Amino acid sequence: MVDCVVRNWQGEEVGQATLELKVAKEENASHIVHRALVRQMNNGRQGTANTKTRAEVRGGGRKPWRQKGTGRARAGSIRSPLWRGGGIIFGPKPRDYGIKMNRKERRLALRTALQSRAEDMVVVENFATQLPRPKTKDLMAALDRWGISAGEKVLLVLPEKQENVYLSGRNVAKMRICLADSLNVYDVLVADKIVTTADALAKVQEVYGD
Repeated sequence: MVDCVVRNWQGEEVGQATLELKVAKEENASHIVHRALVRQMNNGRQGTANTKTRAEVRGGGRKPWRQKGTGRARAGSIRSPLWRGGGIIFGPKPRDYGIKMNRKERRLALRTALQSRAEDMVVVENFATQLPRPKTKDLMAALDRWGISAGEKVLLVLPEKQENVYLSGRNVAKMRICLADSLNVYDVLVADKIVTTADALAKVQEVYGD
């Protein structure tokens, strides 16, 4: 179980919140989180890289010169892999890089990764009402009050889609906004700070707390 301080819009401490998730054993934690991370990154690959073999390159049907008597090395096609403009040996072909992982393992890895970032988690009160209209400057000022510097990568976790919060933060270079029920291992690990509202933390506990 992890206890977190809850801050308000002005950055003042106003309460406590807890996060209790079932995580992997210490000896297996890094392994299962690594597997989940590799799976996510591999599954994001398009796998559309393609090169042509000597059978697919255009031309090369005629023998360039006769087999013997010229003094040059024997050649059967101008599209040999040894020639400029020829085919590619063992080049990439379209393929699926996807890796399978059981759903229970994926959820365990996500819970483990999330709880391991507890020290970098900032819990705040729901601040959607503080942004009656989209205002990036106000959101950045709030992050500063919450102890987050301008150069840090921030993962902002919301309980549900909040239009003004999304519009205020979408143009911030190092900010990633996601919903509490759609977290992923990569975003959790790559962020320097994780900012979540008390409602979003409760939803995380509800969705992933099994």
